[in-house]
Amino acid sequence: MSVSRVLVANRGEIAVRVIKACQALGIETVSVFSEADRHSMAPQIADKAVCIGPPRSADSYLKIGSLIETALGTGCDALHPGYGFLAESPAMAEACAENDIKFIGPSAESIHLMGNKLQAREAVKAYGVPLVPGSPRVGSHEEALAVAHEIGFPLLFKAAAGGGGKGIKIVREASELRSTFETAAAESMAAFGDDSLYMERFVGNGRHIEVQVLGDSFGNVVHLGERDCSVQRRYQKIIEEAPAHTLPEALRDQIRETAATAARRIGYESAGTVEFMYDQDAQEFYFLEMNTRIQVEHPVTEMITGVDLVQEQLRIASGNPLPFKQEDLRFFGHAIECRITAESALQNFQPSPGMITDWSPPSGPGIRVDSHCYTGYVVPPFYDSMIAKLIVTGANRAEAIQRMRDALRNFRLEGIGTNIPFLEFLMDEQDFQEGDINTGWLERKKLEQFAAFLAAR
Repeated sequence: MSVSRVLVANRGEIAVRVIKACQALGIETVSVFSEADRHSMAPQIADKAVCIGPPRSADSYLKIGSLIETALGTGCDALHPGYGFLAESPAMAEACAENDIKFIGPSAESIHLMGNKLQAREAVKAYGVPLVPGSPRVGSHEEALAVAHEIGFPLLFKAAAGGGGKGIKIVREASELRSTFETAAAESMAAFGDDSLYMERFVGNGRHIEVQVLGDSFGNVVHLGERDCSVQRRYQKIIEEAPAHTLPEALRDQIRETAATAARRIGYESAGTVEFMYDQDAQEFYFLEMNTRIQVEHPVTEMITGVDLVQEQLRIASGNPLPFKQEDLRFFGHAIECRITAESALQNFQPSPGMITDWSPPSGPGIRVDSHCYTGYVVPPFYDSMIAKLIVTGANRAEAIQRMRDALRNFRLEGIGTNIPFLEFLMDEQDFQEGDINTGWLERKKLEQFAAFLAAR
């Protein structure tokens, strides 16, 4: 089927991003919005906009029935879920299929298979993909203690149904195990309605490396290189870049091919990301999970490949084969993305909703800003705090870092607090510039140093 009108079942910058991709392909769009998002950009630029409920996500963006009803009522033949909300919900994909609406993403079967991390581990293990030493589901702290003696401390509890850093807890010694198990299980139940946990060995000097893949309905799968997402706070990515720096080239090729092979073996369709932990001490990599959706950080891949990933999702959904083979893809330069959030870095990252009184993002060669904001826009307090993504590209990593430093300093954003001062601080840090980082780098070293930096100002 050829997609002609898309229901954009999301909000914020990703809704704007999807609408613009549709416009570029001549596809009509219907934007849904909650009462809190009535004045956001997506409803203003879509061909049609429909309010689907009050601010609370459970009463609006997470109501599958309302989204299907809206899609049918507005003549949409496809639905794009964006990321977050229902993007990785098998029930959403199944509801679309039952109503002859094309879900712009993978099949419900692929989402289900990769959605539970224990299932995903078992699936890719069968294809020879290396796993972090870990456990099956642990149902009690007594079981967890027995496993802990096998894999050793420190270790991680992880939510089997998890994502977005929720339900992940580190345990450094046996005395912490019971309380941490109970906390992780409760957090998982609250976030996902499932308290299933498993355990993994904690990789102390690891980097978070993920590979972008695209698959069509004809069995063709390619990778579009990898991204480094190691700069994290509370397991949430803050800075992403492509390609991953200082990776041994043979290992880089192996990681890329492993991701493409796994996606190919499960018959994956649409855009997806296979995530790995790279142990820098052992120079080995391990499968973490697969995200069956477009990622927040997809622009850095677009910047170094020239491939519009959202447009490719739309073409695949229309039944078209991939327009390129693996050997056709080329990689140019280096790209970095910083997530701009409505959190006041100067006040211990407190949420800072409110009206933006001046919105003047940087512009120029090699600079891209993805956002739904504008002067006069009121940032609501109900959703994720990200308000923009600042992406830059350079001929090499050093040039990209310098361009990002300049762009952050030229980003005029008044009326609310943001994390821009913190991002500037990180860009100026020598170990970041030299690539001497891992997933614990920011929280272990930089938060305290930033607080001292502010105190000395």
